[in-house]
Amino acid sequence: MSTEDVQTTNKKNPYTLLVVAVALVNETSQGRQVLLAERPSKKHLEGLYEFPGGKVEPHESPELALVRELEEELGISVDANDLHPLTFASHGYSEKGFHLLMPVFSCSRWQGAPEGREQQKLVWATAHELDSYDMPPADYPLLPAIKSLLLN
Repeated sequence: MSTEDVQTTNKKNPYTLLVVAVALVNETSQGRQVLLAERPSKKHLEGLYEFPGGKVEPHESPELALVRELEEELGISVDANDLHPLTFASHGYSEKGFHLLMPVFSCSRWQGAPEGREQQKLVWATAHELDSYDMPPADYPLLPAIKSLLLN
């Protein structure tokens, strides 16, 4: 089977990619803010802002994958018990041959200061600022739940 045949097959029958993300919520004098990370260059959807997280490995629960990803990407330690289910995204990326399924958790307790360990830019955004960031298509449906979390 040629590469072209595989790409065509994937577009017709996309596989499901399970990833996990978090709304890290920081309480400030200006109100609650959520952390956004800019996608690195040379990656799919580069330059867009997303909620931190990553792929769930076959042996992991979404919570344990998130604990691992936050340590690797941001250098923070999170207890899985401090992750609270918030919402989820289900979005087809037919041009890439996969369907993304992404549970999203909220978290307001962690140890350490988030830093972009993969040279990604990090920003803290209020509910009112979220609309000013370009995001991957799968992230836009998450915004109402995350804004509600920040405002309540």
